[in-house]
Amino acid sequence: MSESYAGKINRKLLKKRRIINAAAGREPSDLVLKNATYVNVFSNELCHADIAVAEGLIVGMGQYDGTVEEDCTGKIVLPGFLDAHIHLESSLVSPKEFVKAVLPHGTTTVIADPHEIANVMGVDGISYMLQATQGLPLDVYFMLPSCVPATPMDESGAALDRWALEPFYDHSRVLGLAEVMDYVGTAAAERRVLEKLVAAQARGGQVDGHAPGLTGYGLNAYVAAGARSDHECSTLAEALEKLALGQHIMIREGAAAQNLAALLPLLTPRYADRCMFCCDDRHPGDLLARGHIDGMVRAAVRDGGGPHPGGKGGQLQRRPVFPPGRPGGYRPGLSGGPGGHRQFPGLHRPAGVQAGRADIQRRGTAGF
Repeated sequence: MSESYAGKINRKLLKKRRIINAAAGREPSDLVLKNATYVNVFSNELCHADIAVAEGLIVGMGQYDGTVEEDCTGKIVLPGFLDAHIHLESSLVSPKEFVKAVLPHGTTTVIADPHEIANVMGVDGISYMLQATQGLPLDVYFMLPSCVPATPMDESGAALDRWALEPFYDHSRVLGLAEVMDYVGTAAAERRVLEKLVAAQARGGQVDGHAPGLTGYGLNAYVAAGARSDHECSTLAEALEKLALGQHIMIREGAAAQNLAALLPLLTPRYADRCMFCCDDRHPGDLLARGHIDGMVRAAVRDGGGPHPGGKGGQLQRRPVFPPGRPGGYRPGLSGGPGGHRQFPGLHRPAGVQAGRADIQRRGTAGF
């Protein structure tokens, strides 16, 4: 029996009242992290207080009592790390085993592109990845493979057009269209490519880019088509040109391609809010030897690239998810004017932030 509208409103009202009462200290919270030192990404400082959680949300910082209390003395509490672009298949293990490898390193969210398994199994591979990542202690979101095959010259186990991808946009963990590798077809306005872009944008999805070496008018055309990010920058000049056109830069440090050292100068207050970390591909040996996003953070700090105040360039990351029309500013393919952007679910929220497994990581100070 489905819930009535009145019943839904009443249930949400009771939940809201519980959240407010816990935040005000009138009722014990469900969980309190006592004596916490936490990274405040809004005021760019380390703060000291209890952190109260009720109904799965962070409801306040101060002095609180809770049904469950955990002493965090000597530990740092911060939002979990986010890998902005990764192929889980590259880990050579199942998603469940991948979680065991990265969760101890502070990763709580990944944006996966199931391109590799889709190249072999088509839509069945995408369905498998969605099912295999359901209910894990890691938040796994997906961008749909845009290029299976990558170009008309390639051979693969499937050919996915816009109609094959369309049903997956109804899934709550599908955020848009993954790395558009056929940047030649995109810049040439080929229909087979544009159909996928338009379909993703029509469903409110983001479009990620993949355009190594593309510059000038070709890059203008690519960005105008809707590619809002790129993880293929191997030089600082390439990254700066794409940033100047409004793209976000995913700084990649994978098992094969490693661009962190070259792009380290981006981790400054001028550029860092438009950058994010990703691994793209991480083999098991790399995960064991170098860690995950935490390894990139340590390397950036060690080599002098950050963190700048607030750590937004490395320690704490936001993956912007743009509305299809007006992110703000001026760039190819967008009308000018105010816009702003939607933040990725579960990251960098004030009181009221979702405080489930993927939003709070308790890390010892030795972890930095």
